Amino acid sequence: MKIIWSYMKKHIWAIILVILVKFAATALELLLPYILEYMIDDIAPQKDVKLILLWGAAMIVLAIVVRFLSVGANRGSVKIARKCIYQVRQDLFTKSINLSGDQLDEVGLPSLISRMTSDSYNLQSFMQITQTIAIRAPILLFGGIFITLSMDVGLALVLIILAPILLIAVVIISRKGIPLYDIVQTKLDNVVRIMRENITGIRVVKALSKENYEKRRFTEANEQMSKSEIKASVVMSLPGPVISLAMNIGLTLVVLFGAYRVNKGVTQPGVILAFLSYFQMILMGVLILNRFFLNMSKANASANRIEGVMNQAEGLAVISDVPKAPGDEYIIFDNVSFSYNAHEASPHGKKLDAFAGGKREKTLNNIDFRVKRGGSLGIIGATGSGKTTIVNLLMRFYDPQEGHVYIDGRDVRTYGLDELRRHFGVVFQSDAIFADSISENLSFGREVSVERMEEASSHAMASEFIGDYDDNYQHQAAIHGANFSGGQKQRLLIARALAAKPEVLILDDSSSALDYRTDAQLRRNIRENYSESTLVVIAQRVSSIMSLDQIIMMDEGRIIGMGTHEELMASTPQYREIYETQMGEV
Repeated sequence: MKIIWSYMKKHIWAIILVILVKFAATALELLLPYILEYMIDDIAPQKDVKLILLWGAAMIVLAIVVRFLSVGANRGSVKIARKCIYQVRQDLFTKSINLSGDQLDEVGLPSLISRMTSDSYNLQSFMQITQTIAIRAPILLFGGIFITLSMDVGLALVLIILAPILLIAVVIISRKGIPLYDIVQTKLDNVVRIMRENITGIRVVKALSKENYEKRRFTEANEQMSKSEIKASVVMSLPGPVISLAMNIGLTLVVLFGAYRVNKGVTQPGVILAFLSYFQMILMGVLILNRFFLNMSKANASANRIEGVMNQAEGLAVISDVPKAPGDEYIIFDNVSFSYNAHEASPHGKKLDAFAGGKREKTLNNIDFRVKRGGSLGIIGATGSGKTTIVNLLMRFYDPQEGHVYIDGRDVRTYGLDELRRHFGVVFQSDAIFADSISENLSFGREVSVERMEEASSHAMASEFIGDYDDNYQHQAAIHGANFSGGQKQRLLIARALAAKPEVLILDDSSSALDYRTDAQLRRNIRENYSESTLVVIAQRVSSIMSLDQIIMMDEGRIIGMGTHEELMASTPQYREIYETQMGEV
């Protein structure tokens, strides 16, 4: 819960003002039954109509003031909570996009989404009620008991006996509810994950007629979440009926005992009416406390989940004490080995080396190659052979467990991440087109001139279809570029990578949707206009890489062949087989 207080304390003076206003409103509200008792027992017997009207008007004015102050305090609490949660979401988003690859794998994208949405909402709700009902409840409860004691000790004993019992019940049940809401939020992560998978992959689901299968999968996850939520709600709702039953019994006892005391002449009738009002206030105070603990249980679970992200250590810190590059090439992989989720926690909380004892298979194993500045490298291999992982290490989304990766003579770990990634223009396998104009998708927040954007689009063969739109570069892209064909999306993404004239241009299977003629023309354009950029191409097509300076053939995380196209044709059977199959020479 530390995260809640850390954000709220920034608005401490506004919160204090809200609390004082709410305190004043609740304290004045406690006076209303007292005035009623005074009017019935002291004013009414005098039969002075003017005096009765005067006190009645005073009660109305007091009720209006109470309402006015309560509304003002509630609005203030909403405003403060909204400001706090705005900053929470900002900081959570900033932290999320700066997580390392390992940290993202650990938390999971669906979980990040639910933490940003439902968890932050739970915090906002708790921040709001903490400033209002958390103040109102104890004032009604203890203030009501104090006033009733001053009016009639005998009748007040009924409240004194019941109140502690009810409070203990609320606290015990609330403590049981906190772990249950942790489970609810975890189940919600699973629901969000399945929903996200189906929304992003809706075309595949429809194409394979898997709607019913995915519906059953979602229903199962939804039912699990609903069962967890029902269980938590049932536990946390237990105090409500118990409180109502106990307080109704208490009201009955007050009426019976009060009637007996009035009959004996020990108590006035107005006291009984005032006691009934105070009894309702005290009941309201206990119910409000129950609601407070319910929200606190949800907020505690959500706060722990958000803190789990916010307290993540800096995953990819800058490191200065590393060996110098063993050569003057622009890109160097020096005996690099890597495995995803390479470290796993031991039962004692320590981290175990994933490679220890050879228990975990390496995604990359002793990768060693070099590329000169302005040179070109092609990487080819079967799915899962480690091609994209090389790019992940080159751009430092992950750090290798063994070996070193160098850019321009420096280990990538010695760069700040912004400094490092400014070297690159990259198109990934599953890259993103955002719901914005083509212009914004190409510039992507960078200082790219219109002329440079148009030039990059021309080189990427994208200007051909952009010119067909009436609004050209202001044409709006749908979410994930749904209003573009696969080839159009790939050309836009390549144009985005080219727009800043990067020192290193990485194309990760970026031409799979292009026909051979367009692909060939694109390669010529890049070769002629970006000769100063170091080019790294990951491809399934031999034709996309056969003209490059150097080609790596990957298989199960190892380099099984390296050289020019002609050299690989002569030395590597696997490469020759791919070439002959694709070029129709079998």
